Amino acid sequence: MIPQFGMGTFRLEGQELTDLVSAAIDMGYQHIDTAQFYDNEADVGKALAQHSNKDVFVTTKVWYEKLVYQDVLDSLQESRDKLQRDTMDLALIHWPSPNNEVPVEETLDALQKAQQDGLIKHFGVSNFTIDLLNRAAAHVGQENLLTNQIEVHPFFQNHAITDACKQMGVKVTAYLPLAKGAVMDNAVMQDIAEKHNASPAQVAIAWQLANGYIAIPSTTKVDHLKSNFEAQQLKLDQDDLKAIADIDKDDRLIDPDFSPDWD
Repeated sequence: MIPQFGMGTFRLEGQELTDLVSAAIDMGYQHIDTAQFYDNEADVGKALAQHSNKDVFVTTKVWYEKLVYQDVLDSLQESRDKLQRDTMDLALIHWPSPNNEVPVEETLDALQKAQQDGLIKHFGVSNFTIDLLNRAAAHVGQENLLTNQIEVHPFFQNHAITDACKQMGVKVTAYLPLAKGAVMDNAVMQDIAEKHNASPAQVAIAWQLANGYIAIPSTTKVDHLKSNFEAQQLKLDQDDLKAIADIDKDDRLIDPDFSPDWD
């Protein structure tokens, strides 16, 4: 339902991003991930409008300051206009409301309304803990939560929540695959890359895919866009997966002051 490989757009904007998204679609990317907070939905929309291919799956996210029922609907209408889509494929709660100021149930009710009204096809969550995921599933049914988008990379394999998602049947979308570039300098990742005539970045993406996660790497360079896309063809063996499992050091890199109490 949701393509397992896509392009992330965090920290990208302007004509550069429009050109990159257009190049990605030409390469065969079928999934573009953006968010209201990225302030680049309109730039993504310009690229989408340049292509007649309507099969590109588009994900956006509702910012945590917009989680009140009507704010969700209003902000999603704005997102739809910026993205130049009749219906957005997927909308996520970008971050849970700090201190449960807006109950997750209220926001989920708004997302269901957006789905009923044709604003979005599917909804899900991002940066949700096990407790929040359980609350969400209890309210709307776990089968209606398409994904939980969370930080997952070789140095932060995030087993508690990825295991919980697997048990619930909720897909994991794994962000920050390259750990802000740290995978490039790791000896284990370098050795596996050399073994497969690949790059450490490709190994990190292939590792996410091998674990069944949805991978959405981002880049500012077209050649890296192509290299990331080609990582889908890299098949890691059990020795590779074991070696990567052993370099997990619980190194969370994204932890803003409004984060939930992590598992």
